Amino acid sequence: MSVPNDTSGSGEPEGGLPGRNRRRFPAISSRAYEHPADRSALVALRKLTGFDTVFKALSSLLPERSMRLLFLSDSVRVGELQFPHLHAMIRDACYILDLEKVPPMYVTQDPKPNAMCVGLDEPIIVVTTGLVEMLDEEEMRAVVGHEVGHALSGHAVYRTVLLFLTNLAVKVAWIPLGTVAVTAIVTALREWFRKSELSADRAGLLVGQDAQASMRGLMKLAGGNHLHEMNVDAFLQQAEEYEAGGDLRDSVLKILNVLPRSHPFTTVRAAELKRWSEGRDFQRIMDGHYPRREEDKDASVRDAFRESAGHYGEQVKSSKDPLMGLIRDISSGAGDLGGKLRDKFAGNGSRPAGADGTDASGGQDGGPQPE
Repeated sequence: MSVPNDTSGSGEPEGGLPGRNRRRFPAISSRAYEHPADRSALVALRKLTGFDTVFKALSSLLPERSMRLLFLSDSVRVGELQFPHLHAMIRDACYILDLEKVPPMYVTQDPKPNAMCVGLDEPIIVVTTGLVEMLDEEEMRAVVGHEVGHALSGHAVYRTVLLFLTNLAVKVAWIPLGTVAVTAIVTALREWFRKSELSADRAGLLVGQDAQASMRGLMKLAGGNHLHEMNVDAFLQQAEEYEAGGDLRDSVLKILNVLPRSHPFTTVRAAELKRWSEGRDFQRIMDGHYPRREEDKDASVRDAFRESAGHYGEQVKSSKDPLMGLIRDISSGAGDLGGKLRDKFAGNGSRPAGADGTDASGGQDGGPQPE
């Protein structure tokens, strides 16, 4: 199904459009909105000659045909006669991001709010009834744009493999060492997929072009459909406290908590999206300055990795996380590493009096004191 033109002269698909002007991004490359870590991994994969062909051939073992039949037989396919407002939204999202072929979309009965883009040969977008019932129109538009962003980036293939391997890891758990290799691959794919979620959040913002709606949607994923009881600014404050609070023990726990997850925590996603929406890259896209798809074949793996490294370097410099602070101290050649480690793990902001021959004021014992 392709995106048809309307007859109004605007070129936009009719029906279900917000009552405000939004920009369209002809021939936009997914590199425009991809998170640096996500982009560097995908550029490297795309540069491998025949990678997608081999990958899909190996993936022929995956039950994709069964999955498609399952959705067709036990879910509701979105169209002009079924969930027409979602039909208008996905056509609109494909129009904004210039995706010619509209992916099939299904609504499946599940009270848990969720959405996914899966499939090997052709992406399928699935949303649950819990999500449809929880979000308002503009929040839902951001989610649909999020999933179309996955489709444009080619994430559906790797997401499908991740789902398959996650199930496989459970089935081979009884085999000695049988689950080790699968678990290692799943862990690596999850790390990539968490970054791909940040990319898709950006795509959702490009489609909806309403930052508050994107933030509200993420907030509802965390706290449910109680908008009158929640506040976006307070929700973002939680993200700041999460990133900055605690000591090294908390930093380690954060890493352990996120490892089994396919998605970043919702407060972290909201904070990341807010930073991107207020940055130069987003504004350049809105001004029409972005990479085009015809340039993808010339994309440099080295440049992608350099940008990814630069992103993480900047993240270390600006992060308030205690572990990142320790890394900064080590990289800057800070002395008394043992003392700093002790303080970080103890959660102390300053060294105790007399710990290194100085009193609490910083003067040497018995030496001159500030007046």
